[in-house]
Order: sequence, then C-alpha cells, then structure tokens
Amino acid sequence: MINLYKINIMYIKFISLLLLTFPSFAFSFENIKIQIDEFSINKYEITIKEFKEFTKKTGLITEAEKTGGGYEWGTGWEKRTNWNYKTPYGETPNSLYEPAVHINYFEAQKYCSFKKGRLPTFEEWKRAAYIENGIEYEYPSGNKPKDMNTQDLLKINKHQDVTKLKPSLNELVAMGGNVWEWIDDIKGNNSLTAGGSWWYGSSKTKASGAQYKPSNFYAIYVGFRCAFDN
Repeated sequence: MINLYKINIMYIKFISLLLLTFPSFAFSFENIKIQIDEFSINKYEITIKEFKEFTKKTGLITEAEKTGGGYEWGTGWEKRTNWNYKTPYGETPNSLYEPAVHINYFEAQKYCSFKKGRLPTFEEWKRAAYIENGIEYEYPSGNKPKDMNTQDLLKINKHQDVTKLKPSLNELVAMGGNVWEWIDDIKGNNSLTAGGSWWYGSSKTKASGAQYKPSNFYAIYVGFRCAFDN
C-alpha cells in the first residue's frame, strides 16, 4: 500500500531543499503599476533584471558598455572600468533586483517606450512621491525623513535591492534615496533627475532637491522608473 504520509513528507523536504538551494525559486517579482490619478507609475525603480530582458529583446547596447564603463564621483567624475547596468560596481551584483544604473536619459526613455510607457513628467513624479489621499508631504516618506536609502538614514553606502526597501507614500518604493530617477523635463542638453540617491542625505529627497544632469550622462547614482497613461 502506498504510504501517502511518507510521500507528503518527502515532497515537503524536497521543496524545502529546493528553496534553500535556489532561493529565487520562491520569489516572483513584478514591477506593478501604481495608479495615481490619470496616470500610473512603476512601484519600483527599473531593475537590472528588467533592463537585461529589454536589451536581450531589442539588442540595445548602452553607452556605458560601448565606452568601457560608467562614472563615479571621486576627484571629479571618474570613469570606472566595466561599470555598467549589468555590473554596476564592476562585478556581478548581489541581486538582479538592484536598480539599473549607468543608464542615460535616452536609454531610459527607450526602455519606457518599449514597455508602452514613458518617463514621468516632474509634476507627475511629485504627485506620486509627495501627495497621498489629498495631503501633501515634504518627503516621499511623509512629514519626516525615514526608511530611505540615504547617507543619514539607512547608511548602506550603496544602492540596494529594491525589494528590500520599505514602501512609502502611495505604496511606492525608493521615490526618495537609493538612486536618482530620470524625469521627462529637458532644458537644452540637460534632463531633470529627482529623489536623491544613497550618496546624499535625505534633504535631497525633497522636491527642491531635484537636479539637472546632462541627458547623455550615466553614473552609478542614476536610474529611473516609467509612467503610463491610464
């Protein structure tokens, strides 16, 4: 006679071993769209995994890859060999759910267009980051800075896997800190970035902290997320 109890125990042990050996087997990631009024926006910054899938389908090679590396601030902007979205710090990342960085404005725009979206305007980005239930806050985390990957809060001193960060207003993750995000706001050859990054303190996560950067610029500190018309 078949012992169903033993079979069940063996199955549970097998699944447990599988999850220990391949932890990602238990994790299903989806960068869902959060509806904000007349538009939606990605819950998370676009991840390495997502951008890899995009480049595999489109054949896009980023400028950081073409030129041998991305940039980090040292004594001025210094180029780092083999730093690109696949290997943000020049080596295999700890997680494919880290934000895709070393991406310029135009490359971010191409990704969002491929996903039938676009980069958010600054007004949209501010609406998503600072207003919830009709109440406007100073920080993406509320009235006070908290739980954001910045130098004065989490102090991780590098960007973080987006799934390991806490959601804040509108259930969005890392609208403040982690990495700057490209915005569809252009002045000449420069494009706006918002939200600050892990390299700065939490004051840069305010709306007033947004900065223009050269549109063709790419660095370890800059990523993006997409917006969508409802």
